[in-house]
Amino acid sequence: MDPIDELLQLQDGVVARRQVLAAGGTQTFVARKLRRREWVVVHPGVYVTHNGPLTWTQRAWAAVLAAGNAALDGWSAVRAHEGPGRRRHEDDRPIELVVRNGHRPARLSGAIVRESRSFAESAQLHLNPPRLRYEDAIILLADHAPDELRRISILADACGGRRTTASRLLARMKEMSRLTHRRLMLAVLQDVAEGTCSVLEQMYLAKVERAHGLPRGLRQVADKDSSGRRIYRDIVYGGRRPRWRQYVELDGRLGHASTLDRDRDLERDLDAALDHADTVRLGYGQVVGRPCATAAKMGRLFQLRGWDGEPTSCPDCDQRRRSHQPG
Repeated sequence: MDPIDELLQLQDGVVARRQVLAAGGTQTFVARKLRRREWVVVHPGVYVTHNGPLTWTQRAWAAVLAAGNAALDGWSAVRAHEGPGRRRHEDDRPIELVVRNGHRPARLSGAIVRESRSFAESAQLHLNPPRLRYEDAIILLADHAPDELRRISILADACGGRRTTASRLLARMKEMSRLTHRRLMLAVLQDVAEGTCSVLEQMYLAKVERAHGLPRGLRQVADKDSSGRRIYRDIVYGGRRPRWRQYVELDGRLGHASTLDRDRDLERDLDAALDHADTVRLGYGQVVGRPCATAAKMGRLFQLRGWDGEPTSCPDCDQRRRSHQPG
């Protein structure tokens, strides 16, 4: 196959002038293709082999080639790694690019360019199109997320998609510098790698229980299931011989739980019901994303069980209440 045709096939019908000349083409050859409308300019010196709307992959290739020594960055890198199916990508959003530090290409329409000192070690230039390493893209997106829940959600989706693991993200994160939220992300991923949820437990204690004056639960209470095996309840409210009792299980797993894990949890809940105790399962969404609403619901649940106390408001509750008052 002709070298130029090979490039066009590899790059989804997109090619740069410099590539054509390096493959043996001439300026006259390029001019003839453009004059006949066989090729159409996308960016200066970058062409596509049709005059219709560009696919997302063609837009990505055109941006990478126009920027020179560049790779897809951010959500564009994730889109290239995962394909269009797993997430609801907005394919009309600007293409995100990363270039080496000090290399700032001319302004590109429909593209956002970032410089990076770690470009050489983070960019996978051998892939088509070139892109940031998957772990690097996920870690940076999580670090720049606007809140804790979305930070955790990005890590969760990456692990759940089976393209990476918590251990691989952990290992890569320890090699990266200048991460603003390193401590939280390391703690969350360490929990996942070890099969625990101590980060979620600490967040529940601080954000839900203590902040809203809920009764203090007993942690990691030894119990037995219906077969006599020893198990541990995450939190037990009401004491060991209470007038009322409520179990709370905190699910800090990221990604998809296995069928066996889910079956085990459901069996524990059924055993608790036989023992006249209700079980509530809470995850990062309830604890980190909606702690005030969760505390209010838990307080009401405790009252239904027999608690004679009253939940209190935290500063976030008060701020939310003021923001909803009419001006």
